[in-house]
Amino acid sequence: MKKYQTRSLSGLQTREAENDQMIIGGYFVVFNTWTELWDGYYEQVSPKAFENVDLTDIRALINHNDGLVLGRTKSNTLTLRVDDKGLYGEIKVNPNDQDAVNLYERVKRGDVDQCSFGFQITEEEWEDTVEGYRSTITGINLFEVSVVTFPAYEDTSVSARSKDVLNFRKRKLKERLSDVKANFISKKNQSL
Repeated sequence: MKKYQTRSLSGLQTREAENDQMIIGGYFVVFNTWTELWDGYYEQVSPKAFENVDLTDIRALINHNDGLVLGRTKSNTLTLRVDDKGLYGEIKVNPNDQDAVNLYERVKRGDVDQCSFGFQITEEEWEDTVEGYRSTITGINLFEVSVVTFPAYEDTSVSARSKDVLNFRKRKLKERLSDVKANFISKKNQSL
């Protein structure tokens, strides 16, 4: 079963549009940037991961809390676009939503400046390197984007990813064992 996961980064900004509309914007995903999730495990998101992502009904949340919705693509209060850098988004702040206005002011002051995205990996490529294991995410299902206070990775996500690394190691060992067996049989047949 695929796990729901989150990743975080910095760079949120606020602005006021010509009609005094408060906007929170930033990159929720940055492509081709290695992040060390834990010692010896690195991950990056490939632009390919967003080639088939459905952005028609994505929500913007506060701290991944589905009870604190800031905007939604379906209602045109959240706009998302994929460009060469990553997934950029802008949230139209509801002036009648005190949670949203308070968050806008915190972002404006610089107290909150990080964002994240909630997703499920559908495709990835693994590489075993001298530095450790590297995963390039090449396909996802996107569920939400969030403005976050702390860009922390939940233990459940980390343990799920740890299991993925263990499975990768097992698969690589099986491949090596299979290669050794094939070479042994080939050499044995040649000597007959």
